[in-house]
Formats: sequence, structure tokens, C-alpha cells
Amino acid sequence: MFAELGYHDASVVKITEAAGVAQGTFYIYFASKKDIFDELIRDLNARVRRAMSEGARRGRSRAEVEELGFRAFFRFTAEHPGLYRVIRQAEFVSPEMLQYHYAKLAEGYVKGLAEAMARGEVATGDPEVLAYALMGIGELVGMRWILWNDAGAMPATVLAELVRIIRRVLADPPR
Repeated sequence: MFAELGYHDASVVKITEAAGVAQGTFYIYFASKKDIFDELIRDLNARVRRAMSEGARRGRSRAEVEELGFRAFFRFTAEHPGLYRVIRQAEFVSPEMLQYHYAKLAEGYVKGLAEAMARGEVATGDPEVLAYALMGIGELVGMRWILWNDAGAMPATVLAELVRIIRRVLADPPR
């Protein structure tokens, strides 16, 4: 309902009707519409992180991990376009959950990048800055070619260009 109607038009009545439960049942689990919205953010966040981790797990190098993680993110986004709509609403409805969402995404990302830097596998730098920069790239590229085009999948040419960009970002600059 939040993705379809937006937060303000998604009433508890509409949410419970869509879920096929009574309003009383809703209030056993949630004190308010905002509470269920916040839970939705937590759930979407956990699901997208799981999808990316599972996708990236097969990578043998950090560059492969990045490519496979991005592929998994774009697949998840194509299958769940409401993710963008809900997350964008969080900026106004629940700013603390917007911060939670990005902080949780960055948490494991920063650790993985720091480990790759320590192994000498990628250029050294601030892993948190790099994580947020890569997350920003993924989010905007996903919006442009999946969400706005209603494409259903990331075009292969766009993904290939993105992989080239990521490999350049991860590499040490020539000296």
C-alpha cells in the first residue's frame, strides 16, 4: 500500500483490507501506521542485503564481489520496484529509518572494502566514503534504467559500463 498509494494515502483500513486482517489484529502488532512503515523499511533492508550478499558470495576478487552484488541489487530492484518508492518516502515520513536503511547497507560494505584494502586488492582510502559512493551509483543507475524505464532488468550494456567504472574506482591510480 505504501508503494502503491504513498504513505499519506495508505490508511490502516486500506492496509488491513489488503492484508486480509481485521484492524484489531493490526493494532495487536503495530501501534500506528508509522510503526508498520518502519517495520517495512527494516524488512526491505534485510531482504535487499541478503540478496546482495548471496549474489556477491561467489566473487573471487573484490571486483567480482562488486559486480555480482550490483547484479543482485538490480535483480531485487526489478522484482521489487516498490523498494525505491518506500525508501524515498522515508526521507519525509521517518528520517531515522532512512538513515537506518543506508547505515545498515553500508555496515557490511565498509567491512568488506576495508578487508580488501588490507589485502591490497583495491586502492586504499576511506572505506566508508567508498561504500557510500558505490551505493549512490547503484541507486541512481537502478532508478534510471530499471525504475524509470520499467525495464524489468538492467540492460547488459549499462551493466557492462557500470562494471568498467567500478573496476576503475577500485584500482590504484597510475603513479
